[in-house]
Amino acid sequence: MKKLYWRPQRISLKLLWIITVVAVIGLLLVENYTVKEKQPFYSKKIKAARLAQQAFDTIRQERARLNIPIDPEADPAQTGLIGELLSPVTTNPGHLPAKQTSANPNFSAVIVHLLKRAGVTEGDKVAIGFSGSFPALNICVLAAIVTLKADPIIIASAGSSQWGANNSEFMWPDMEKLLKEKHIFPYRSIAISRGGIDDRALGMPKSARKMLDQVIARSGVPILETANYAESVEKRMAIYSEYSSDAEIAAYINVGGGTTSVGTKVGKKMFKPGLNRSIPRGDVDIDSVMTRFVLDGVPVIHLSKIRVLAEKYGLPLEPVVTPKIGEGKIFYRKVHSYGLTAVVLFIIIALHVAFIRLDWGYRFFSSGKRETYSSHPEHMV
Repeated sequence: MKKLYWRPQRISLKLLWIITVVAVIGLLLVENYTVKEKQPFYSKKIKAARLAQQAFDTIRQERARLNIPIDPEADPAQTGLIGELLSPVTTNPGHLPAKQTSANPNFSAVIVHLLKRAGVTEGDKVAIGFSGSFPALNICVLAAIVTLKADPIIIASAGSSQWGANNSEFMWPDMEKLLKEKHIFPYRSIAISRGGIDDRALGMPKSARKMLDQVIARSGVPILETANYAESVEKRMAIYSEYSSDAEIAAYINVGGGTTSVGTKVGKKMFKPGLNRSIPRGDVDIDSVMTRFVLDGVPVIHLSKIRVLAEKYGLPLEPVVTPKIGEGKIFYRKVHSYGLTAVVLFIIIALHVAFIRLDWGYRFFSSGKRETYSSHPEHMV
């Protein structure tokens, strides 16, 4: 049976081109015009970043009081959180660009994000391994923990790599104590190790190890004494277990590349920066704090490869001035404007209705000759 298909009688090719051009222009507008939308937990991220900035300011002021100069080349943002190239208590090489990038209070927002992804809620126990190598990140972790009202169990190491908290007069244990005394943070470490090789500062001169012991002693926190690598891992796990009071640990946060925390050099490379929920392929035989937690089903937040984390969450690399609170895509994401999309869609539909169904275009664009159905075979089905 033959049928006639419907087509508008008086729609011209000119009208169809007008609709097409309007649609293309609308598409370009929608694709190129974006608006900023707040990321989840925006208010908590802002709160954590502001608290971290307050702690940064406190550290910088204390450095000035102690008359410890800030190197303008190593620390152009004048944060006071970048240490020295070499000092008696420097444990191993460090990467200056990573230290500079970490000195950003907005990293606390990244940690809030990662903790929420790990499922941490108010009152949850969070095990933490701090390194003197990244004092700025230690501060950002504390700011995030305070903001989320979690309950931390902290073990720190006193030693630091290059450009970290490696000035013997003002190391991480000193900073941590100061921030508690100034009522910035309510938390202190449970124990502090020397750090470095095997967590015992192996290979460092006796005078350097003595300095580290003095730093720990003046902090008032017990020293974590161990005979070897394996014992360090065992003691750390025992402390976390004891202070969790039989409650489940919701997450483990590692800052830097502490040997007992991440394992050997292989372990340091295998775990990805950010949130880890499973053992990296080939890492099963490496015994470390991170490996044990992951095997127990505890999410691990690995704060290493700082430049990778910064790029992922839209934070600047090696800023020469301290970034403003709320800068970075960790706070906002660019999305298409729903309002503009609706307007463009409405205009396109209105043009179709006006030109095709209501025949408004005929008065202005048509030649005036009435179009009729064609009897040509190509119009028949």
